[in-house]
Amino acid sequence: MQTKPIIPFVEFAVRLMKTKHQTRAEKLRETIEENIATGAFAPGMHLDETELAQRFGVSRTPLREALIQLSSMGITVMRPRRGAIVAEVTPQRLLEMFEVMAELEAMCGRLAARRMSPADQSVLMSAHNACELACIADNPDAYYRENEKFHHAIYAGSHSGFLEEQSIAMHRRLRPYRRLQLRVRNRLAASFAEHGRIVEALLAGDANLASERLRQHILVQGERFTDLLASLASLRAKREADASERAILYPAT
Repeated sequence: MQTKPIIPFVEFAVRLMKTKHQTRAEKLRETIEENIATGAFAPGMHLDETELAQRFGVSRTPLREALIQLSSMGITVMRPRRGAIVAEVTPQRLLEMFEVMAELEAMCGRLAARRMSPADQSVLMSAHNACELACIADNPDAYYRENEKFHHAIYAGSHSGFLEEQSIAMHRRLRPYRRLQLRVRNRLAASFAEHGRIVEALLAGDANLASERLRQHILVQGERFTDLLASLASLRAKREADASERAILYPAT
């Protein structure tokens, strides 16, 4: 009778340490990504490894891996011998990214209108109702969290695994900007009203209408795009002011 080979203890310990190390890097990636999404780490901000390691109480090895993961997602940029910065895009590039996101969501909406099950619709309505509560409370942070669930419910409702993966990846890339535009005056109420019309089309099974309403919901044009750029300029000015203040308080020696 053959027995399964026993993994030597040392090899097992190495595998275990590697798993823990990967888990730590992944958690750090999520934490840093959340800080970027909320604006705590603004576009263009330098991410000092020593400072971040002290802040999160970790060694620099898993931190560096987390930054590399974020770089592969396009969320940070790794610069040789100068470290990482939060990715900053030009207005033209940002507009192009929102155009692609709009088409991805339109495709999800078209498929979801045809394929959503009653369970899928229940998840969608739960997120929609949570968005309403956040909107009434005028809480953009809470609204954004529920807004993500709302859109992810539509991605899942498309029942296209590949499309869902691509939509989530693009959504993550645009998180800081999608979140930022919710802080523009009256945008929460407008966004929720648009959600209502999207839900109406999805529940009616109207694929073309759901697709078009999602496309228009995501596109940033005219005043909306100008408002987003103004918000980004404000963030950039604040970042530069903070950097100047740090330079005065902690001059290089």
